[in-house]
Amino acid sequence: MDLSRANWRKSTRSNANGACVEVADLDAAVAVRDSKDRNGPVLVFAPGRFTTFVAALKDRTLVG
Repeated sequence: MDLSRANWRKSTRSNANGACVEVADLDAAVAVRDSKDRNGPVLVFAPGRFTTFVAALKDRTLVG
């Protein structure tokens, strides 16, 4: 998947040392990457799956 033209955005809740994720809305997906490793791995979600993922994080059901 070519992400060279993706419009990445970082949360306004990022902490001072820059530790955060960036999200890009794509045509048929949502991409997520580490803001400190922009050339590193990228997770790509179908839009509905991304919504479910974020909801699970908020509910802490994905936190060990």
